[in-house]
Amino acid sequence: MKTGISLIAAISILSGSALAEGRGDKHGGENRGKPVQPSRTNAQWLQECGSCHLAFSPGLLPAESWRKVMAGLDKHFGSDASLTAQENSVITDFLVNNASNRWRAPTAPLRITETAWFQRKHDSHEIRPEIWKRAAVKSPANCAACHPGAGKGDFEEDRIRIPR
Repeated sequence: MKTGISLIAAISILSGSALAEGRGDKHGGENRGKPVQPSRTNAQWLQECGSCHLAFSPGLLPAESWRKVMAGLDKHFGSDASLTAQENSVITDFLVNNASNRWRAPTAPLRITETAWFQRKHDSHEIRPEIWKRAAVKSPANCAACHPGAGKGDFEEDRIRIPR
């Protein structure tokens, strides 16, 4: 009887953990949720965002983060990335409609690198600080340096290639 009760308790705990992760509690409420790269992309998003950096997958941040990023394009991380009102509207709609659907944290970070899930995946136990300084990497924001499939939303750990 004790074994049966212990087994039921263990299953309950594991089920609760799986449910919590599904709600986005895995990283303090931050969870990408949707496939990182949407099945349909947006040509304006790829052109405008991808002309300066990787067109970051909308599922990497919650909708409110994308609204904030798009509202501040005149001061976009030190550059003026302003768009016409029409372009801004189209791209904002695309990003918001494809944003993370599991984000439960009360935060809306502007940088993907500031999210708890990013920091946990890229902490100094996983990535030595000197790797970020390598010429081929330059910064944590350069996803494609180590994730060759980043442009397609592929961040699978077994495909990571850290440049020397």
